[in-house]
Amino acid sequence: MTTQIRNRTQWFVLTLGIAATIFYFLHVIIGSMNYPGYDPLTQAVSDLTAAAAPSREIASAFTHVSGICTVALCVLLCVYYQGKVNRPFRLGVYLFAVMHGVSAVGYTLFPLSGGKTASFQDTMHIVVTALVVVLSIASMILIAVGSFKRRTQRIFGIVTLAALALMFIGSIGTGALPAYFGVAERFSVYSVTLYSAVLAVFAFAVRPREG
Repeated sequence: MTTQIRNRTQWFVLTLGIAATIFYFLHVIIGSMNYPGYDPLTQAVSDLTAAAAPSREIASAFTHVSGICTVALCVLLCVYYQGKVNRPFRLGVYLFAVMHGVSAVGYTLFPLSGGKTASFQDTMHIVVTALVVVLSIASMILIAVGSFKRRTQRIFGIVTLAALALMFIGSIGTGALPAYFGVAERFSVYSVTLYSAVLAVFAFAVRPREG
């Protein structure tokens, strides 16, 4: 049996994927601790970094690090998979990278205002969210299609569809269960965050092949 020697890119991808996930959840945990009265059952994760949130400064510090790690991860994945996998999978990775770029820049420029009335800033936040959702769905569908093209990668295709299903459950839940908006929203947000880590682990563990 041939032993696979993992290159530096794979190690960087794994490290960045784990670091991005850790810092993201640190922003949630520590941000909640610094937001008196924060209710995760009814409030969105983005409330922790809202302009008027008491936790904004410390929570944003963690999200910035997480965002940098995630964008760097996606750029490395685009380079790593160039010419090594089938077209749908590769396009899916490219769109996933664009999605994280839009997320990192958009949410930094347009955090929720935290006010009682909707502002231009809040409107742009919603626009960014819509773009992130559309790009997430498109990228995951393409990655799943590409995964199912190879028998050895079908499990990852199933994992990708499962993450996509959780996103839809979260989106539906935010409208159907307003009393538990925070819980439903976390299905969508956490599924994308954890999927980024899974994508990093997959790149580290599985040798890419054309076709």
